[in-house]
Amino acid sequence: MRLALLFLVLFGSNLGRTQLIELDKELLWEVSNPKLGVKSYLFGTLHANDRELFELSDSVYVAFEQAKKIVLETDIYSLFATMDTRKTLPETRIDDKGKPYTSMIQTSQTLYGSEDGMPQFLDAYFQILGLQLDKETIALEKLEDQYALSNEFKLSERRILDNQINAFTQEKLLELYLRGDLDALQRFMKSYLSVQDSLYNEVIVKRNQQMLDKLIGLLKTPESFFCAVGAGHLGGEEGLLQLLRGRGFKVRPVRWTFSQPAPKSKAFLKKQTEYIQVDPISGLVAKFPGKPYVQKLPDGSQVLIYRELGQGNTFEITIQLRDSTVSAEEIASIYINPPAGAAITKKSLDGGTVVFQGLSDTYPEGLNYVQIQFGTNYFAVIKCYGGHKFMHSDRPTVFFGNVWFD
Repeated sequence: MRLALLFLVLFGSNLGRTQLIELDKELLWEVSNPKLGVKSYLFGTLHANDRELFELSDSVYVAFEQAKKIVLETDIYSLFATMDTRKTLPETRIDDKGKPYTSMIQTSQTLYGSEDGMPQFLDAYFQILGLQLDKETIALEKLEDQYALSNEFKLSERRILDNQINAFTQEKLLELYLRGDLDALQRFMKSYLSVQDSLYNEVIVKRNQQMLDKLIGLLKTPESFFCAVGAGHLGGEEGLLQLLRGRGFKVRPVRWTFSQPAPKSKAFLKKQTEYIQVDPISGLVAKFPGKPYVQKLPDGSQVLIYRELGQGNTFEITIQLRDSTVSAEEIASIYINPPAGAAITKKSLDGGTVVFQGLSDTYPEGLNYVQIQFGTNYFAVIKCYGGHKFMHSDRPTVFFGNVWFD
């Protein structure tokens, strides 16, 4: 393996730009069909939310923005409907004035890291970013197929991350990933997955063949794509890079670069941190950290859900038709269940809008902050909950302030 080298490249003074190049990073690859000449990209990820993972090359952002389609292992966005990634619920106490407080300083752990990491784990970040830009998203695998594989080998994410041996595995994977050494990653994964007969074959080899078939189909079209899959699927003789080469496609590494000033693509994509959802029927407007998942319920109500799967935080709004025979106070008492010592607060917003809010204790969320807002014919149950830091921060209050009825 080559030694890791860092080069500082100075361009002409008329450009005024400096560039840092990491020659040994092998995470981003250009793939093209010689018959079409369209450039697409494969990017190896690690299913985690460590902040170091998000020190992404300029070339990653440029490739992502240029791509017409975003391709992922599975449809992570659909997990918003059901998946709470918190491993433990936060600890909260109520003082004699009814206000929540905590004496704990520990950071909440999640299935993909902890609250100290980025809001989304790396793969989810790419899908949410694609949704922000209205790019078509394609899944290489069905979510149920991944669940079936986990059940067959008893490989739930929670069990993997709770095991002390696997804690070492995560640290080693992170080390190898940050080096960008695909061959070392592949060898480590093969050694690790050998703990069960045929596990490596099922988790890596077979899935690579299935992913390959879909990637080839995409490479036969004139539209470019950016594909983010686990880095363990790229390297080695049975990895996607070699398999694509064997099928006649051009595959070459893309340099890992950091420029000052950053290219426009990077600056633009890093600003995509807000999504405004408007419901024309009820008149509700809400600013989410990203595009929410929308569920239509049988009773006609609508649920908007945005989850930060990396940190384990959830922002949720249920919009319901208002029954004029039920008072606002009664509605608040139905949807806010204060824990012992806490109470429901009634307050007036600018413009005279009356809202009810408070800390609520419900299943399966545990403690969550709830605000009830009322429109002309509809009302909204605005709920948010998450890890320990989130529950004792101003983020719930900020979210409530970003929701209103026009």
